[in-house]
Amino acid sequence: MSKISNNILKNKQINNISLNKVLINDSTNKENIKQKLEIYIHIPFCVKKCNYCDFISEVATSEVKVKYVDYLLKEIDIIFIDIADKYEISSVFIGGGTPSILAGEDIKNIINKLQKILLFSCNAEISIECNPETISYEKLLMYKEAGINRLSFGLQSANNEELKLLGRIHDYEKFVENYNLVRAMGFENINIDLMSALPFQTVESFVKTLEKVIKLNPEHISVYSLIIEERTPFYSLYKDGENIPSEDEDREMYHITKEIMKKNGYNRYEISNYSKEGFECRHNIGYWTGVNYRGLGIAASSYMEQMRFSNPSNMLDYIKYIDNLYIDRINISANRELENNAKSNIYTGLEIEKLSVTALYEEFMFLGLRLTKGISEKEFENRFNIKIDSIYYREIEENVKNGLLIRKNGYIRLSEKGIDLSNQVMMKFLL
Repeated sequence: MSKISNNILKNKQINNISLNKVLINDSTNKENIKQKLEIYIHIPFCVKKCNYCDFISEVATSEVKVKYVDYLLKEIDIIFIDIADKYEISSVFIGGGTPSILAGEDIKNIINKLQKILLFSCNAEISIECNPETISYEKLLMYKEAGINRLSFGLQSANNEELKLLGRIHDYEKFVENYNLVRAMGFENINIDLMSALPFQTVESFVKTLEKVIKLNPEHISVYSLIIEERTPFYSLYKDGENIPSEDEDREMYHITKEIMKKNGYNRYEISNYSKEGFECRHNIGYWTGVNYRGLGIAASSYMEQMRFSNPSNMLDYIKYIDNLYIDRINISANRELENNAKSNIYTGLEIEKLSVTALYEEFMFLGLRLTKGISEKEFENRFNIKIDSIYYREIEENVKNGLLIRKNGYIRLSEKGIDLSNQVMMKFLL
C-alpha cells in the first residue's frame, strides 16, 4: 500500500464497535454466496534489521519463533471458525520481516491449518517473501508441499556495495545461487524487489542492477524508490538529503525503469510494479481494488466488510489478545445458548474503524489510481449506486485539464505526468 494511503488511514477517527455484528446485519452478505477473501500473515523476525527498515520486525530466539507460530495457528483456529463458510480464499501472502527465517515445517503447518478450515480457490495465489540468505532446498521443498506457488525475493540491488550499505545480509552472488535453486525446483512465479534512489547510487549503477535482474528472467519485478523513514539508521545519516540522488535523478531512474521493462516484455500494471503477461500480483491488486483481506499476526492490518482494524503491535499484547480470544471461545463452546454471541465477542479488544461513505469514495480513488489502467467509472457506480461525476466532477476535470489524468473509454487513469505527481493528484480526491 502506498505511503499516502497509509498516512491517510492513520489519521482517520477510530471507533470501538463489533465487526461481526456488522457482518451479521450486512444485507449484501447473501447466504450461500462466498465472497473473495485475501489473507496476509506477518512474520516479524529477521536475522538483522536493515538500515532503512521501519517495519515491525526484530531479531528473536528460536524459542520465541516457535511460540509465535503456535499463536498464529491458534489465531487461525479462533478467527475463522465462525466465518469460514462466508469466504473463499483467493490469495495468501506471507510477509515480514523475513518469513523464510522460519523452519519450512512451520510455514507448511500454517498453510495447512488455513487449508483445513477455509475453502481455497482452485487457482489461489500463495506467496512468501524470501531473503536469499535464509532459504534452503529443504525449506523450498516444504513450500512446494504446502502449495506455495509464488516467491518474492528481497534483493534490493545487484551491487554488493549498495547491499552492504543497506545492511542486507546477502550478496548478489548468493542471491543468484538461490534463485537458480528455486528455478531448478520448479517454481514458475518469482518476484524480485528492487530499490532506487539509494545513498550514493547513480543512474548508471541502478541501470546495471536492472539489466542483471532482467537477464534472470523473473516473472515479476517491483521497483520502489527509497523513503528515508524516522526511527531508522538511515534517518540520522541521510534525513537532510545529503548523498541521496536528487528528485530529478530519482525520476530519471523511474522513467528509465519503465523504458527498460517495456523493451524486455514487462508490463507496468501499477506505479511501481511490472510483470510478464498473466503474472501480476493478484494479492496486491486485491488491496488496490477493495477486496476483503484478513491480517494474521503482530500488527497485521485487516479490511473486512468496510471495516478496518489491526492486531496488537507488540508480542506481549498480541499473545494476551489471542489468549483472551481463546478463553472466550472455550466459554462460548461450553455454553450453547451463547453461541449466537460468538460473532460479537470474537473481536473483543480490537479498535475497529467503520469507513464512512466518503472514506470509501476516497479509497476507491487513491488506491485504484495506482493501477495503470486506472479506475472504472462503471465500477464506481455499481459499488456506490451513484455516478462518479456526482462526487468528483470538478476534481476530475481539473486534473484532466492540467494533463495529470486521462479519461477514456470509461476509465480514469494517471497520465505519465500524473504518475510523477501522483501524491499531489490523489490528494485532490480527499473530500
